[in-house]
Amino acid sequence: MTDTLTIRRPDDWHLHFRDGDIMHEVVPYTARQFARAIVMPNLTPPVTTTALGAAYRERIMAAVPEGASFTPLMTCYLTDNTDADDLARGAAEGVFTAAKMYPANATTNSAAGVTNVENLYPVLARMEAEDIVLCIHGEVTDHSVDVFDREKEFIDRHLRAIVANFPKLRVVFEHITTSDAVDFVMEAGANVAATITPQHLHINRNAMLVGGIQPHNYCLPVAKRETHRLALRKAATSGNPKFFLGTDSAPHLRKDKESACGCAGIFGAPYALESYVTVFDEEGALDRFEGFASLHGPAFYKLPVNEESVTLERADIAVPPMLHVTGQEIVPWHGGQTLGWRFVG
Repeated sequence: MTDTLTIRRPDDWHLHFRDGDIMHEVVPYTARQFARAIVMPNLTPPVTTTALGAAYRERIMAAVPEGASFTPLMTCYLTDNTDADDLARGAAEGVFTAAKMYPANATTNSAAGVTNVENLYPVLARMEAEDIVLCIHGEVTDHSVDVFDREKEFIDRHLRAIVANFPKLRVVFEHITTSDAVDFVMEAGANVAATITPQHLHINRNAMLVGGIQPHNYCLPVAKRETHRLALRKAATSGNPKFFLGTDSAPHLRKDKESACGCAGIFGAPYALESYVTVFDEEGALDRFEGFASLHGPAFYKLPVNEESVTLERADIAVPPMLHVTGQEIVPWHGGQTLGWRFVG
């Protein structure tokens, strides 16, 4: 039995830092475990230009603890009016690593998102020409479509067409939640990959709905049936380079989760690696964890692998039921539970 695991330092290829005081207090959790992170642009107002992206990056860097080595990788929020020239300039200047497409009103702070995917095609053509990665929140927002079917519907309505029309565009299907998404990514060309969150590897939809509404297990896309969770675990632990780590860590204060809104998002950053490695251990795939956490993402983004390493050890760690951010309570992923692995550093 493996009791310690040393891997190249991982990166988080999808997470939310928010902004302001909350951002200053959550950035250190990610910087502790990860060398780089793809930072989501859904602020209020969103990060839609190179200037806004550069300014947000500076605010994040100011929140990185002294002595920590961490690089935020910025994304541009795509809208119906995205300036393709500015996006291309931002990528060329090293401000933007990728651009993010939210269907309008699909998730937190996405009201300014794309209302008609086809209208974005000229921007996607420019991204393909400039080799800028497209990150996608893959859900339709039609109220007539069941919330548990919105990912599959997005694949059929939009994603197949995007991949067919832009065969050289690198696409990351973010936080996939269904076997349909797994199958699509596996069948697509090498330019299509996906991130998988820790929560979607651990829970199915019962975790939100059994024993009363469980708001701290609510995120978007929502957890699906058990068959989908098992498909995600198989994909994540398969060693297939199309799948890599993306926590979708999304901090909301406890009072906002336990409210009439029940804000969507799970704060996974504090114990992210412990959560993921638990799954790989359960699946007998510890030898494939480094690929998922540290190698597949850089390869897809055409970035170097991190030189440093981190170590995890088999040891019980009690996750506190509550942490504090800006003097208020926030519930971490696995809060109140005991995990069997500990991040050493």
